[in-house]
Amino acid sequence: MKIYIATDHAGYELKETLASYLEKDLGYTVADMGAHQNDPNDDYPDFIQLAAQEVSHDPFGSRGIIVGGSGQGEAIVANRFPKVRCAVYYGGNLDIVRLSREHNSANILSLGARFMSPDEAKAAVKLWLETQFSEDERHVRRLKKIEQIWPYR
Repeated sequence: MKIYIATDHAGYELKETLASYLEKDLGYTVADMGAHQNDPNDDYPDFIQLAAQEVSHDPFGSRGIIVGGSGQGEAIVANRFPKVRCAVYYGGNLDIVRLSREHNSANILSLGARFMSPDEAKAAVKLWLETQFSEDERHVRRLKKIEQIWPYR
């Protein structure tokens, strides 16, 4: 599975750490969509949209990890793309991460770099990538309803 990763300046250091972790420790293929340098004047939509677009084209065969200061704006950008289901995590109870996959089949995880350590982020990413969608009828039904709401298919 290919992992698309993206950030702006606020998550640059964490993105670099996670990209290395994903490739070297977990064995994933990672496509770094930027930022490629720590520029305090960059804008997160420029990079996040690149990752989200790729996941949108292959929503079941790829995943995205996006990073920002809080992860909120990044998730808003990602969720503008069809077939993207982006969940936000900025620390605390990891059940949120697990449930985003089990119940919502989230294919992008948005992380708030200002609210977690690199080790917390690694734990969240590993759990998220290892958790499968439950396939329970109620969750499948709800995802189908979400797809019907989308303005384009």
